Amino acid sequence: MRVLRWMVLFMTAALPAFAQPAPSPEVLRDLAPTGKLRAAINYGNSVLAQKGDPNKLDGAPRGVSADLAAELARRLGVAVTYVPYEAAGKVFEGAKAGAWDVGFIAIEPARAQEIIFTAPYVIIEGTYMVPVNSPLNTVDDVDKDGVRMAVGLGSAYDLYLTRTIKHATVLRADAGGGSAMIKKFLDEKLDAAAGVRQQLDAYAKDHPEMRVMSGYFQEIQQAMAMPRIADKPRTAGVVYLAAFVEEMKASGFVAEALKRSGQVADVAPPARK
Repeated sequence: MRVLRWMVLFMTAALPAFAQPAPSPEVLRDLAPTGKLRAAINYGNSVLAQKGDPNKLDGAPRGVSADLAAELARRLGVAVTYVPYEAAGKVFEGAKAGAWDVGFIAIEPARAQEIIFTAPYVIIEGTYMVPVNSPLNTVDDVDKDGVRMAVGLGSAYDLYLTRTIKHATVLRADAGGGSAMIKKFLDEKLDAAAGVRQQLDAYAKDHPEMRVMSGYFQEIQQAMAMPRIADKPRTAGVVYLAAFVEEMKASGFVAEALKRSGQVADVAPPARK
């Protein structure tokens, strides 16, 4: 693992700014083994992906993850095929099934057995939404006996809260991403909804009976990823994808893609060398 990390950092540092070399046959084999790039798109996180116009012929997804997938495919010289999911947990299951070649999913230790991550390209906050008159005012208030919160099953914040919550009860919406989580929160009259700040803010804006906490319980690091395959380290693809993400951040591509899709999020800093 140390050798691989050193190789990724060395290759990234050695590349001139915005001059990633043409992909080798080994890179193409690792990233597009079927001759096309199968890119997992998670519609459960609206910061990263939005559904395309159903009236258009391709109906292609919009957002920073779709734009990154298209740009990567262009550089590889292959077509891109979008593999849609409604929640991050479903993306993870797709990795285990070998359903996609590259994906866009938050870095989480619980996923590392099945997924190889790049450094993050976007950082977003995980926080809570509560009724406007709730006695819960800060994120620390939520982890108390008797408090019940809704999360999306298999999401980054579900995995994080499962590790860290000591007293509150975590209840999971098993499908539909953030929208299903909010529905569970409302239907079961729970005390808090845990999710991505932007999605919670959008809901609370139209529902004044709700408020979103100013603090956050987690910085969610969204990365590009490859499914891990036993006995196949695919070093060429790992190195190429790591360098691609660093270039997309440094060149302003990620920031522009967020702007085009009307989303606000922090572009992640350069990977540590």
